[in-house]
Amino acid sequence: MDYAAASRTRMRVKVRLFARLRDIVGAAELERSVPSGATAQTVWRALANEYAELAKYEAVSSCAVNEEYAKFTTPLEDGDEVAFLPPVSGG
Repeated sequence: MDYAAASRTRMRVKVRLFARLRDIVGAAELERSVPSGATAQTVWRALANEYAELAKYEAVSSCAVNEEYAKFTTPLEDGDEVAFLPPVSGG
């Protein structure tokens, strides 16, 4: 196996989670290795596979890439930060 080629097809991203999402995962920040060409949704779905309770928040959560609101279809680059934010209710 060509390990050098395999490592080039992956990238590292920082994941930030807020409010209920942070509670489910048990951490405010994580680092993940994702395939080259991954989107914010790729990261979300990988997390939802790892933490099943997250799945029910996909339709109502928003995301940001590098501190700017983004669509789940936003492509990521090596070293990016992707944040997931659940809906906020207030009074």
